[in-house]
Amino acid sequence: MVEKNTKKISASFEDNIRYMNEILPVNESFDIIRREMEIGGRASVFYYIDGFIKDEAMLKIMDSFLSVSEEDMPEDAEGFIQKNVPYVEVDVLEDFDQVIRNVLSGPAVLFINGYKECIAIDCRTYPARSVDEPDKDRSLRGSRDGFVETIVFNTALMRRRIRDPHLVMEMTEAGQTSRTDIALCYMSDRVDPELLKNLKDRIESLKIDDLRMNQQSLAEALFKRKWFNPFPKFKFTERPDTAAACLLEGKVVILVDNSPSAMILPTSILDMIEEANDYYFPTVTAVYLKVTRALITIATVFFTPLYLLFMQNQDWLPEAFEFVAVRDTVNIPLIFQFLLLELSIDGLRLAAMNTPTMLSTPLSVIAGIVMGEFSVQSGWFNSEVMLYMAFVAVANYTQPNFELGYALKFMRLMLLVLTAVFDLYGFIIGCILVVCFLIFNKTLSGRNYLNVKLN
Repeated sequence: MVEKNTKKISASFEDNIRYMNEILPVNESFDIIRREMEIGGRASVFYYIDGFIKDEAMLKIMDSFLSVSEEDMPEDAEGFIQKNVPYVEVDVLEDFDQVIRNVLSGPAVLFINGYKECIAIDCRTYPARSVDEPDKDRSLRGSRDGFVETIVFNTALMRRRIRDPHLVMEMTEAGQTSRTDIALCYMSDRVDPELLKNLKDRIESLKIDDLRMNQQSLAEALFKRKWFNPFPKFKFTERPDTAAACLLEGKVVILVDNSPSAMILPTSILDMIEEANDYYFPTVTAVYLKVTRALITIATVFFTPLYLLFMQNQDWLPEAFEFVAVRDTVNIPLIFQFLLLELSIDGLRLAAMNTPTMLSTPLSVIAGIVMGEFSVQSGWFNSEVMLYMAFVAVANYTQPNFELGYALKFMRLMLLVLTAVFDLYGFIIGCILVVCFLIFNKTLSGRNYLNVKLN
């Protein structure tokens, strides 16, 4: 790990510049710029990153410095910025840890001979895409903007929606090497103080070298999950309107720089299956959509295991449902058909993710036709199994949370295997295990998916 540099800036201008040249690879890295100039008859040096600086703003600032005379030079850096720096975001730094962090994160720093402090001028601009609506989290009605990889843009999108002084956005950082910016957003009059204190303590006590995968790295560092429980501990959204609605409900939103999504705490199973459309429809319609989504979510877990159970015990089928029984010759046991199709559907999904956009739709159609038609004719799969697995595959897309969708898939696979091996007792044991996974899935708030406090 990289230790913090607590060395103080000295009164010797030459020593400060020599130390900066030793720490920063000015000669080796083309994008680290060292710009010398004279301000008020004194030697001065700028350090900044090419690509992070607004050229027009820096040009105007430097132009204003050229008109500063020796009589206009105050005794300290604080007086200099008040009198001679025509910019809004300016700070005085006293140790090299702050200086290096500022240079590498974007602001320009200025050393002036005779001052034992450094001046930071935050005229940075990050490369950023437009705030378009996210592809995964679309809404039929409502706003069409979405989070981007720049944390300041994301906080502005939420601040635009909540014009209340109780909205607090605290900035901190994590990672000894990456020093990734993290914004903790909450409504001070609505948030749970215990949850907020727990989050702050965990972030401040993080001892990690970097957040290489942004929010996922932070999530794993904040809460060490148990590998055998696949249910997610956090809810993620790329929509600022959804994040703003959660803030107004008293929840905490965590933003990580370089990540176009927000982490929302606390969460429950009902929060996980919510989506943006639920906020934009009338109450009756929203409730209907939530209930429908919940029923389909339950069906994706229990539909195929229940079908397998009844096919293993066809005498349990009521007369009204005898038509669902497999009539064709079963060349491969049903359990292996289900498992092969589960694997094949994931293979098609991965192939679609890695296929160029212009080809993904026609290739998906071709793959669906080949798998659906010819696999039945060849005798590998029965048409009933293909039908029910097609329902499960399509029903998974009603689930807005990708991670929860795979957690439910693992529950379904567990139920299929237990039902195939132990018949009715296996199905009952599997149902109990699914409920236990939900009940004992402790989140960062100390509560489970049913919003019950766990010790």
